Amino acid sequence: MQTQRVLCDQFLELKQKSFLLCDEFSYNAETQRVLVRNGEILLNALHYFISTLNTLCTKTIEDTMTTIRLYEIARLEYDACRTEMELLSPGSQMNEKQDEFQKYKEKYEQLKCDVSIKLKFLDENQTKVMKKQLLLFHNAIAAYFSGNKEALDATMKQFNLKVNSNDDNIQDKKSFLEQLNH
Repeated sequence: MQTQRVLCDQFLELKQKSFLLCDEFSYNAETQRVLVRNGEILLNALHYFISTLNTLCTKTIEDTMTTIRLYEIARLEYDACRTEMELLSPGSQMNEKQDEFQKYKEKYEQLKCDVSIKLKFLDENQTKVMKKQLLLFHNAIAAYFSGNKEALDATMKQFNLKVNSNDDNIQDKKSFLEQLNH
């Protein structure tokens, strides 16, 4: 996009120097500015898409794996406590072991439920969310390469990203030569 910015500036500078080609330089400068704008929008879509993938891969999957590891530990503790309780002869320690057993059992049951829920959500994310994200990603790429600004803006809205399309923001990104001429 830096190249397009430089080209835009060069075309505007040449426009000032060549009256005969003023319209052609102006048209080419505008084309480069549109390329920059659409490129920035596409870049935002790419960053968002990568962020979504990163969240799924590093946070959602890792969180599910951590819960599964905790579940495995809780199952081992629960089994160990149950075995100890079965080997224990009836007596004063039986009440303490039953309380400990109940604590491990509750922890095990809660983590079992958590694993089930997280696996369900992970499956939903992989299919529903990623399918939507991949479709939006495809639409953004297609709109960019077809030069369809409206479709690109619509795709960005579906990504729930703001599109800076008002003239004030474009004015801020104009080169100093363009700002002098307008």
